[in-house]
Amino acid sequence: MQKAIKWLDALKISYHFHNYKESGIDEATLKIWLSHFPTNLLINTKGTTYKALSDADKASIADPSCTIALMMANTSLIKRPVWDFGNGKFLLGWNETEVKKIIG
Repeated sequence: MQKAIKWLDALKISYHFHNYKESGIDEATLKIWLSHFPTNLLINTKGTTYKALSDADKASIADPSCTIALMMANTSLIKRPVWDFGNGKFLLGWNETEVKKIIG
């Protein structure tokens, strides 16, 4: 996140940052993200939050409604950053080359 924000600021690119770790995330947004990204990419399986989940919760991630409930309850499960360019294009993670391609 810090690299992405510093890069945007350095280039004076306007953006809106929604800190879902502090402000939460809504079901509608998660449904949109899940329509663009497979669950196994959107969930941060390397993080401590995922590792602390019960085996039953980990297994329930295959069900989108369970995944949404888990992500709403544990926003640290969501990989960051999730880019919404406002034009139907989305990107997951920080990749300067890919961001440049999308924003021109």
